[in-house]
Amino acid sequence: MSSIITLTTDFGLQDHYVSVMKAVILGISPDVRLVDVSHQIPPQDIMAGAWVLRNASMHFPAGTVHLVVVDPGVGTRRDPVVMRINNQLFVGPDNGIFSLIADEFEYEAWRLTNPKFWIENPSHTFHGRDIFSPVAAHLANGVSLSELGEPAKDLVTYRWAVPISDRDGIQGWIVHIDRFGNLISNIPASMIEKAVGDSRFRIYVGNTILDEIVDTFGDVPDGEPAAYIGSSGTLEIAINKGNAKEMLGVQKGAQISIFLQK
Repeated sequence: MSSIITLTTDFGLQDHYVSVMKAVILGISPDVRLVDVSHQIPPQDIMAGAWVLRNASMHFPAGTVHLVVVDPGVGTRRDPVVMRINNQLFVGPDNGIFSLIADEFEYEAWRLTNPKFWIENPSHTFHGRDIFSPVAAHLANGVSLSELGEPAKDLVTYRWAVPISDRDGIQGWIVHIDRFGNLISNIPASMIEKAVGDSRFRIYVGNTILDEIVDTFGDVPDGEPAAYIGSSGTLEIAINKGNAKEMLGVQKGAQISIFLQK
């Protein structure tokens, strides 16, 4: 039986959506602890939700139930599902939201086909309240996965393009921009160490060229750009006490390249 349910959505905090999901959960599992991971996922941005989930979920204790609702296809033929990874449970739509974590870890999955554990007469447009929240609460109460539905072999997956390394350097992409405007790439530190080693290099992103990787953005003067390995283990670009997205004119999906100097 879990004492923790996390919530990750694109609902924001202006409307009633998050609070009514919590109300449904507490009505079924009144002693559970609710943890808000984020409700500021950009609307309908499935891969942004997948990124946040991948970086937050595995830091929670075993038995945690993760409720994830970024669901532009709500009410369509996409299935509601629950996954089990490393003794943690993930509840949400089968639309790619679990792509990154399912790619990194082995999982078991079930399609939620038993309406006994839903709100009666669920709406077509708010499965977060009517299906996912009650299921998460029942899981926290100890309901078995086999009671909730049928095993699922394959889930919908999306993949970001992987960085490319060759004798000239590395080409990657900006896959996430956080609220500080920091540019988070898909280039892992291990790839940089292998491809670059002790060689001189230049990093190109937007209208900026950098020639070193520092430990943290505080290692450069205020207002200057810095390249560093961030907490997610990949190359990031920031402006010390500034916003790299705005100051460098870079959007998610932009190319970032490391060229070796020969």
